[in-house]
Amino acid sequence: MITGMHQITSLQKPMLKKVLLFCMAIFLLSSCNSDVVYSKYQKFDENEWYAKDKAVFDIEITDTLTLNNISLMVRHADAYPYSNLFLFVTTVYPDGKTLTDTMEVILADEKGKWQGSGAGDIFDFKIPIKKNVRFPLSGKYQFSFVQGMRVDPLPLIMDFGLEIEKSKK
Repeated sequence: MITGMHQITSLQKPMLKKVLLFCMAIFLLSSCNSDVVYSKYQKFDENEWYAKDKAVFDIEITDTLTLNNISLMVRHADAYPYSNLFLFVTTVYPDGKTLTDTMEVILADEKGKWQGSGAGDIFDFKIPIKKNVRFPLSGKYQFSFVQGMRVDPLPLIMDFGLEIEKSKK
């Protein structure tokens, strides 16, 4: 007989499962990024992004000293027919100043391989667009995005998001 080892009885198995689930939950929660200032997705009905449907993100900024990284997040189907995504971006500052720009997001490399990570036929891609940005004013910022592709509606774009996180620099 081996000493120091115990066999788990059938009565102890449910309790062991609960303990393991609890430990996994604690691990996942503790591994969450506390540097995230804002993170939100906008979902598009039937996975179609119409040009009339703005993705709008209202963010209350109180910290004007910390450097931040700003990223876009795109969730699309594997069958998305383009390798890129053109966007019209409007930023409204707390003082009412408005800045509009156009940007291109490259979703696939030159060989057609999707950027980001995929699970089945769905791909998530987080695109850093600005690094080490300091918000000049405290207050409400509004970031709005309109798809600028020549196709309307733009098919197989499921979600579009914005994330702001504290810079680690």
